[in-house]
Amino acid sequence: MDGLILYLHGFCSSPASWKARLLAEAMAERGLAEKFHCPQLSPVPAQAMADMGRWIEAAAEPVTLVGSSLGGHYASFLAERYGLPALLINPAAVARIDVGKFVGDHVNYHSGERFSFTNEHAAQLSAQAVLPTPSRYWLWLETGDEVLDYHDAQTFWFGCRQSVFEGGDHSFTRFPEMLPQLIEFAGL
Repeated sequence: MDGLILYLHGFCSSPASWKARLLAEAMAERGLAEKFHCPQLSPVPAQAMADMGRWIEAAAEPVTLVGSSLGGHYASFLAERYGLPALLINPAAVARIDVGKFVGDHVNYHSGERFSFTNEHAAQLSAQAVLPTPSRYWLWLETGDEVLDYHDAQTFWFGCRQSVFEGGDHSFTRFPEMLPQLIEFAGL
């Protein structure tokens, strides 16, 4: 089976996130551990995308992007730049939200690393918002997302395949039961 999954975590998150760990375990159980890549993303949006762009360009197999929250925004940016399929989980529709509200000091949920998110970083995020090509995407949204309004994602990725589930929360509570569909989406 040819193909790789590049998982992009959310803001203040890491490869130690719940979804990243579950996906890594599911891939390993299927003998596909080497097909899964989930790096720690730079908190600087332009740097994060430059790093991931270099990884995609060096990949020896086709890449499927999976992004959660801010990682969904990043996956969308990379999908358009490189013509890749992307599965977005409660994604941040950066073009429809005030990214300035994230300016300030933050702490990574898992590592405890402290970082500052500046006005320049907010501008970098906004500049990455590109209109999607509907055929590339599958959105997974839960209406109970307490961090992001799922309507923003529905609107920004209008015309894309969307699965909207009642309830849940920003973590996307249905993730464990949806893992087989994610792996199938990636062609693995």
